[in-house]
Amino acid sequence: MNTVQVRVNPPYIKLEQFLKFAGAAGSGGQAKVIILEGLVKVNGEVCTMRGKKLHGGEKVQYNTESFECVINDS
Repeated sequence: MNTVQVRVNPPYIKLEQFLKFAGAAGSGGQAKVIILEGLVKVNGEVCTMRGKKLHGGEKVQYNTESFECVINDS
């Protein structure tokens, strides 16, 4: 499985926003549902917290997709 790096602005991004920004969810509402249904893993563990703050280096998995949160240096 390939991991897609998703660049976000510092210092963090919430999981719900990250899924939408990465294109894994079509909307914030869809992101909310897939998180609450336990379909998303953060760093290998199921996460049901929509507001979970992701920092650089954290990995998110949904379905067969894998994403890495990369914080912009600017």
